[in-house]
Amino acid sequence: MAIRDETRMLLESMTRLFQDHCTKQVADAAETGVFPRSLWDAVAETGVPLAALPESAGGADAEWSDLYAALRVAARFSAPIPLAETMLAGWAAASCGLETSDGPMTVGPVRTADKLTLERDGNGWRLAGVATRIPYASFASRTVLIADGPDGEMAVAFDGTGGAELTPGRNIANESRDTLTFNNIRLSADQAAPVKSGVSRAALYRRGALARATMMSGALEKAMDLAVNYAQDRQQFGRPISKFQAVQQNLAVLAGQTAAAVAAANLGIQALSDADPEREQFFIAVAKTRVGEAATLACEIAHQVHGAIGFTKEYALQLSTRRLWSWREEFGGDPEWAARVGAYACMRGEADLWPMLTDR
Repeated sequence: MAIRDETRMLLESMTRLFQDHCTKQVADAAETGVFPRSLWDAVAETGVPLAALPESAGGADAEWSDLYAALRVAARFSAPIPLAETMLAGWAAASCGLETSDGPMTVGPVRTADKLTLERDGNGWRLAGVATRIPYASFASRTVLIADGPDGEMAVAFDGTGGAELTPGRNIANESRDTLTFNNIRLSADQAAPVKSGVSRAALYRRGALARATMMSGALEKAMDLAVNYAQDRQQFGRPISKFQAVQQNLAVLAGQTAAAVAAANLGIQALSDADPEREQFFIAVAKTRVGEAATLACEIAHQVHGAIGFTKEYALQLSTRRLWSWREEFGGDPEWAARVGAYACMRGEADLWPMLTDR
């Protein structure tokens, strides 16, 4: 996928920002549950988190392809902030005429089994249900959810957790993944609105899956760079281990898996411009499935190349691989998205199989 000059400048700027602000000290503090406020403020100052919003809503009408590319950069640095969630929350809220926030936001539901219901209560609403594994809910200045209303899906937005009962949780990477329980929480009329402009729970789920696939491709690039550099520096029997054929073969496989993951994620990003939601879902499903497969193999190889040092907290590899293991299961795991790929292929039939595989 060709990179526009505007995109290149954005990525160079975001790379410099994360190099300056996403330090080992920030990562270590985040591991203990401290939110990196200075890092978030630096990212928010660029306008990137809300850049996709229209100018009337405080955005810049930016291309989603640029924002997903920025997510890949953030993932290379294992940035412990809800950048993807804020982008998605801003998109859902602004599209439905709800308020957004300059602070970190989160969005949900992120699991297909979770169910939220919205019922009328005079001039307002009552929200009930449970939303599990919500990213960074403990630190969010605003939460945006999609709930089932009396006449269809509705977007809901409120400050913080909106009075919900919060049960803290974490994923393998020690990122905040909290459960919000809504026991008929009272909401005002302006905190909920019918979904529109392509916003739906299914669309949120697809875009969330694509965000994770894109982030995983960035983490894979980081893991590959670390493995290659380590193999070139590590000496054994008087020469770098990168000179040994077995190590070279593993690094070649790692490079191939990383390239395939980046290509698959780019394919999903391109699909966002499709007018057909089924085709969009198919290519996003391909991306999430293929990147998940690459992550499984790449983590194994990267740790084999590094040996024991790759698992230590003092070394950066585990920051990437623990995120890969975590993100692989979020917004749907490999089996779920692989089944969607198969379902789409079966729906198209055997005559369309080859064109379906090659038209991109």
